[in-house]
Amino acid sequence: MNLSVRQLVTFVEVMRSGSISQAARTVGRTQPAVSTMIATLEDELGFALFLREHGKLTPTPEARFFLEEAEAVLARLDRTKETLARIGTLETGKLRIACHPAASGFFMPRLLTQFARDKPGIELALIMRSSGVVEDLIASQQYDIGFAETPAPRASINQTDFALDCVCVLAKDDPLAARKTLTPADLDGKPMAILFEDHTTATQTEAAFHSTGHRFNKYLELRTFLPGLQFVAEGLCYMVCDMITAYSYLVQNPANPALTLRRFRPRITSGVSILTPGYATQSLAARAFIADLESGLQKMQQEVAKSLARA
Repeated sequence: MNLSVRQLVTFVEVMRSGSISQAARTVGRTQPAVSTMIATLEDELGFALFLREHGKLTPTPEARFFLEEAEAVLARLDRTKETLARIGTLETGKLRIACHPAASGFFMPRLLTQFARDKPGIELALIMRSSGVVEDLIASQQYDIGFAETPAPRASINQTDFALDCVCVLAKDDPLAARKTLTPADLDGKPMAILFEDHTTATQTEAAFHSTGHRFNKYLELRTFLPGLQFVAEGLCYMVCDMITAYSYLVQNPANPALTLRRFRPRITSGVSILTPGYATQSLAARAFIADLESGLQKMQQEVAKSLARA
């Protein structure tokens, strides 16, 4: 049996109107074409749908039963068309994002709320995990998008990498704030907050001091930079910090920030990456949000550069 949607629509119209001629006008076909389609449908089904007597059509009991089924199929098809249209315009769908700690507090939620504002039908999931766990969640296709520190390449992950400049964070009223750029010479022997010893920013920072012959004074060791901002604001230490953490602080404290940012040289970078499953096709919602995420990273770098230029 090979029934077509056009056959079902034509049959329903004949049943509703009780007339071949009226059904032909409704579906935009000729009367002979509609008669042929009904006859073909009966052949496919293997039983009569109408009794033809004296030029009149009388539905059989089987036709009345088949009408319920045909209407249910067409209604389901209409709902499917509406759902597909909503998916195409990002009015419905699912988006699951796994994010590393530095971006989870402000940067990612800010972008995601802007993305979701006009898409109430999108079902969202956002979790914070360490970068290593984010990688595994993406590789196993449990989440659609990952945002994490740049990992080593894996066949099960597609990644777009960004090398973001770190900035030096210091108290706003610190005498060193008068300088546009800070170096290991400026911070020689001064207390520093730093991430755990095998983190790439920690090794780069210590190497910058040692390579220039200046003393690196580790005052505070952290798992993430965020808690260190409070120590810096109190004037207890300085910190060469990832751009996302520093930017998040600036945006949340625009009126009277206790901290200020300065360039640090030699250049220290923190790598972040947008991760997607390597063996899965991205959804329309995922592709749209990735574009927003890339734009957000570009905007952040531009705004930090402007802030540093004003210093």
